[in-house]
Amino acid sequence: MGSEASPRLPFIDFSNVDQNNALDWDITKSRVHQALEEFGCFEASFPNISPELQTALFDSIQQLFDLPLETKLKNQSSKPFHGYYGFLPGQPLYESMGIDDAPILEKAESFAKIFWPEGNPEFSTTIQEYSEKVSKLDQMVRRMVLESLGLEKYLVEHLNSTNYLFRVMKYRKPEADESQHGLNAHTDKNIVTIVQQNQIDGLEVQLKSGDWIKIQPSSSKSFIVMIGDSFYAWTNGRLHSPNHRVVTASREKDRYSLAMFSVTKAGRMIKAPEEVVDEQHPLLFKPYDMGEFFQFYVTEAGLRAESALKTFCGV
Repeated sequence: MGSEASPRLPFIDFSNVDQNNALDWDITKSRVHQALEEFGCFEASFPNISPELQTALFDSIQQLFDLPLETKLKNQSSKPFHGYYGFLPGQPLYESMGIDDAPILEKAESFAKIFWPEGNPEFSTTIQEYSEKVSKLDQMVRRMVLESLGLEKYLVEHLNSTNYLFRVMKYRKPEADESQHGLNAHTDKNIVTIVQQNQIDGLEVQLKSGDWIKIQPSSSKSFIVMIGDSFYAWTNGRLHSPNHRVVTASREKDRYSLAMFSVTKAGRMIKAPEEVVDEQHPLLFKPYDMGEFFQFYVTEAGLRAESALKTFCGV
């Protein structure tokens, strides 16, 4: 059940956070941990993204989705959620594309050449610059989580175990007789997701109580930082991986959003450190490979499961 009066997500300002300022770092770290424990997500202010870069990016994304469908379908991948998805059954408003390793310029350029064989330097550099900057927020949040759990010795290994998938999404405006339902309820399967939208709301998050809250960012420059199932499993349930969905808030304009996913690299096992397993926190999941879990998740059994992760590798 949704409620306009439901609590808002915690707001955390990263504007002046620096590891060299121990007091500010520790205060922010405590707030991050508390938010991810209770809500599984929070709203973040991260000033590294200039308004000019943000505008250029959303202009580029609109340019991308304005291409003919046959052109967009060239973005194919054997890895789930990495290629083009569009107009799925039950989700006719939604289409998206994935850019693997977007913080690396050569990868962004290769993606652009799928659609513009001669290249599109402005598009490529905008994608790469934005992705690289957002990846810094991802790494800062993950560093804070590990420090708050006393797992600093795993930090370098943990950060090096992931790469980035940047997904761009469009929700076309619904017709008068269409539902405003944009994307089915789900948990993310990766480590951390960082979402930004244009000025049209739509994201909703389910609280632990079962209630749904509408996410209404305080600024168009805000980000929503969200925990995925992989970090939930790696911390042995110390963090919350929230169910979320999209219900478009406008019938007048298309909604665009951007999501940076930190994803465990192929061949790396996700295994909770021994420090987070004890009598009060028994082991929740067997070690698992992210690629194998993704392949299970897109099967009928995975999609039907109340928790695909528990079905796949729950203890």
